[in-house]
Amino acid sequence: MISSIRGSVLSAGLDNVVVEVGGVGLLVHTAPAHAASARVGTEATFFTTLVVREDSLTLYGFGDDSERKLFELVQTVSGVGPRLALAMLAVHAPDALRGAIAGGDVPTLMKVPGIGKKGAERIVLELKDKVGALTGGGSSSLPQPQVPAADETQQQVVDALVGLGWSTKQAQDAVAKVTKAEGAPTDVSQLLRVTLRSLGR
Repeated sequence: MISSIRGSVLSAGLDNVVVEVGGVGLLVHTAPAHAASARVGTEATFFTTLVVREDSLTLYGFGDDSERKLFELVQTVSGVGPRLALAMLAVHAPDALRGAIAGGDVPTLMKVPGIGKKGAERIVLELKDKVGALTGGGSSSLPQPQVPAADETQQQVVDALVGLGWSTKQAQDAVAKVTKAEGAPTDVSQLLRVTLRSLGR
């Protein structure tokens, strides 16, 4: 099991980062917020989970150990695989996700693409008493994001949404709607989360 990696960022996509460790570039799938924070040439640390399938080995990375444990915990629910678990962490910050599960907040869980009412109720039923054991961890070791221009921020969020399965028009319309609201976030990761929640309504 690869439980963590640290190295220089070689490249960053919408939902993945390539980290060089010992001369080998490892592809780490992560929440768009973490991918947006990574900067080429800087050092990054991820707490990781290796998902083994018959035809693939996939590495998922997180900002701290409690986020990784939450990713693993939600997958104990029938019908929740790695991609859906990662989508849950893309839409909701770990503490918010834990709070929604512990508090039985089905509507909040339904904001995640791919989770319907029955699925959200099943997650609450199976994890409500377990999720409380997971507490927020330390701060992420990822580099802090530089603040891009407003247009660049919006385009990064649109690209991330398209990568998650929405059409370009849906993504552009959703971002435009959110950014017009008073107090709209200017940070890529926060804007992405707010827009995902808007689309999930």
